[in-house]
Amino acid sequence: MKKVKLHWQILIGLVFGVLYGLFLSPYISYVDWMGVVFLRALKMIIIPLILSSLISGITNIGNAENLGRLGLKTIIYYMSTSIIAIVTGLFFVNLIKPGVGADLGLSKTVEGLTASDGSLSDTLINIVPTNIFDAFSSGQMLSIIFFAIIFGYFITQVNKKSSIFLTDFFNSTFDVMMKLTMFVIKFTPLGIFGIVAKSVSEAPSITEFAGRMGIYMLTVLLSLFVHAFISLPIVLRLVGKVNPRWHLKNMTTPLLTAFSTSSSGATLPLTMTAIEKNSGVSNKISSFTLPLGATINMDGTALYECVAAIFIAQAYGIDVTIGQQIIIVITALLASIGAAGIPMAGLVMITVILSAIGLPLEGVGLILAVDQLLDMFRTTVNVWSDSCGAVIVAKSEGEKLNI
Repeated sequence: MKKVKLHWQILIGLVFGVLYGLFLSPYISYVDWMGVVFLRALKMIIIPLILSSLISGITNIGNAENLGRLGLKTIIYYMSTSIIAIVTGLFFVNLIKPGVGADLGLSKTVEGLTASDGSLSDTLINIVPTNIFDAFSSGQMLSIIFFAIIFGYFITQVNKKSSIFLTDFFNSTFDVMMKLTMFVIKFTPLGIFGIVAKSVSEAPSITEFAGRMGIYMLTVLLSLFVHAFISLPIVLRLVGKVNPRWHLKNMTTPLLTAFSTSSSGATLPLTMTAIEKNSGVSNKISSFTLPLGATINMDGTALYECVAAIFIAQAYGIDVTIGQQIIIVITALLASIGAAGIPMAGLVMITVILSAIGLPLEGVGLILAVDQLLDMFRTTVNVWSDSCGAVIVAKSEGEKLNI
């Protein structure tokens, strides 16, 4: 009997999760634990996987010149696509104007949601950890990535004996983490089933999605669609010289997982596996670009934050000037870099943007009812953009890919 491929298993889990959540919601406690355990298992392996993959990737890159070249290419790609995404969202939200006449009765109270005046500067300063072990325990991904990059670099600068020992150690650790990752991945369909069943059972009534909120959702989804299926494929075709359709097919499993879990961090192991085994990107490139992308490259989140901020302004009848919209572009770019790859991180980061242009933080309550659904879509775009970045960097390094 032919074995069903993982992405089909995930799709089946997704469908059955929706059906269970719709028709058997009183019995959700019997299945939601599968999603909880699955997410806990993924979160368990994220930090050791990122640490070992980055250090292994950097030591295998070799000299500082190669590292600097790869780093520059990766950062340029991430910044460029994020700006394209933000401008796309800005275009559609100004064209459609979903917030004009929005029903403020949909506004909800958001507990414990505050904005810090120094959020952007703090994000940059806090990249340097005061205690790396505290960063590990609290999941400060930017700090962990910073430490991994400089640690990996200095492994290449010590004497040969120490360099070989540490390089072999982290290569071996990465091999073990990938084996552990593949074991966890086997349970993805069951995890997705539990996650989706619980999400569907807790979804708000259909009336909360009606009217202007429906137009707001369509504005976000249209912007995400244009970025994911027009902008990024054009970049892949023109810059990467690869077939976007083939690459999309190769990424089916991680994209479905990203959609179901709303976490680009939790999807990272699947993304790395697909990009290497299916698209043919070398481990040297994927182990550097993907962990970095899962933390700082948030195209979908940046686009969403931009649309949400303008929507809130429109709903409150506040006219946002061109100057303020430029501030939104810059702030959305920086806020998306600081947003962790966890569910609903963008909802917290939107407060930074609202503060930057003087909009009321209470406006976040307007978008809360539909945020979880939109989070699934924007996370999928985040992961898709990460994978495109890995492919483009690999092609620029002269690698021969399967696409």
